[in-house]
Amino acid sequence: MNTGRLRRIAQPSSQTHYADIKISPQWHQWLRYTRQDPPSVIEQQADVQRQSQMKFLAQQADERWAAKPSFLDTPKEIQQPKPATLPRDPGGYIGKTEPDDKESVRSAIGGLDEVGEPEKTRPERKLEKENPWKQHKGNPGESWQPQAWTPGSTRK
Repeated sequence: MNTGRLRRIAQPSSQTHYADIKISPQWHQWLRYTRQDPPSVIEQQADVQRQSQMKFLAQQADERWAAKPSFLDTPKEIQQPKPATLPRDPGGYIGKTEPDDKESVRSAIGGLDEVGEPEKTRPERKLEKENPWKQHKGNPGESWQPQAWTPGSTRK
């Protein structure tokens, strides 16, 4: 503590409880020598007005926040869409793989007897998928198995 300066102390009346005392930040600054002059009446009025404006703006923000729907709220009487179990475009999932004679280009030219035997443009291939989880052999520790442990004798 600095002995060269006088101590500033706020002394409330003896009937007032300490919890009921509210000191503004400007007075705290003056009591702790952070500011030179005590706050003026105009500064105190401006601070009270600022606090009331902040309370009003906070109330408006709370009302806007409460008006927005929350994901945590229970859903209202809106019917949920059912899960999509079938594709919307069944064109790629139609069971037939080869076109009929009536649907092919040959029917526009003529029948099979006029055109001749159609050639196979695509060779048939097996649809064999490789198992991605199949373990490949040849890893360094693949054949390792744990052995039983027998402790050795200790030196005394």
